[in-house]
Amino acid sequence: MKRFQTGLAALAASLPIAALAGAASAQEADGKFQVKAFVTTVQPDGAITSVNTDLIGLPAGSQTSANDSYIPTIAAEYFFAPNFSVETICCVTPHEVEGEGALAGAALIDDVIILPATVTAKYHFTNFDRFTPYVGAGATHFFIFNEEVGADAAALGASEADLSDEFGFVLQAGVDIPVNDRGLSVSLDAKRYFVDTTATFRAGSDIALRTEHELDPWVISAGLAYRF
Repeated sequence: MKRFQTGLAALAASLPIAALAGAASAQEADGKFQVKAFVTTVQPDGAITSVNTDLIGLPAGSQTSANDSYIPTIAAEYFFAPNFSVETICCVTPHEVEGEGALAGAALIDDVIILPATVTAKYHFTNFDRFTPYVGAGATHFFIFNEEVGADAAALGASEADLSDEFGFVLQAGVDIPVNDRGLSVSLDAKRYFVDTTATFRAGSDIALRTEHELDPWVISAGLAYRF
């Protein structure tokens, strides 16, 4: 919840600019395509939900978290009708996995890269004069790669770390606020992903630890859109 509040505060800071931009024009471009360039914060959870294999003896109260990431992202959208569109995004997001609770501060997995391949179907509310809010839902597949064993996990004998690729779903809401009548808008967007992953630590060829985690990131973006 703290990460979500941080993201909302960042978006709130952008609202006065967006409101001024919206006052510039009430006319909306009617092109079939729209592209968006965003600054995005990705705020995953990373908590352990279950332990499947534990040969190292995790202490009671062991927990994990993944750090937030701030990245540029691009979205591409096609409108089938004024109210209906399909959107996909392009980005990769880096993260570290650290210990919490009994493992507080422990470096467990470094340099994790997530590619969240995502497609959403969106409904746009076009009965507003100066802005167009929307809601959406869709599917995602998290490709996770580049995992490196953290220093503290290595000290316990881990030689390899792996986070599984997984499917999930996503909910979305946002608003496009026209700047002019030539397709340019300010765009604010929030997505909530629901995706889990399995973490596996190996010591040589043996599985020393295998745990289930919820990622479930909030992905909050602000930027510009161009419809043509």
